[in-house]
Amino acid sequence: MSKSIIKFVRLSPTKARLIAREVQGMNAELALASLQFMPNRGARFIANAISSAVANGGFEPEEVVVSSCRVDAGPVLKRFRPRARGSASRIRKPTSHILVEVSKAQKEA
Repeated sequence: MSKSIIKFVRLSPTKARLIAREVQGMNAELALASLQFMPNRGARFIANAISSAVANGGFEPEEVVVSSCRVDAGPVLKRFRPRARGSASRIRKPTSHILVEVSKAQKEA
């Protein structure tokens, strides 16, 4: 089993979790192929994490399965936007930590 972590991705964790649930349990080669055609911005980051985890273990994408794909919340950048009559509203810019674990595929006999 090998893993890869990408920290401080400027993407909301809720948006990234939708994509992470799609690829969990998939073959790594199939997951990379399906992420390539997803229109979401987070798909590029998760595909990068999967290919990094595969390379960290010294595997080939055909022989491993994405056993775990987790997206945790990172720190939130807080900004302010001026509003009417001297007030201000808060802008939250969330970040994410993406953790991917791959393991050898179980041979079914």
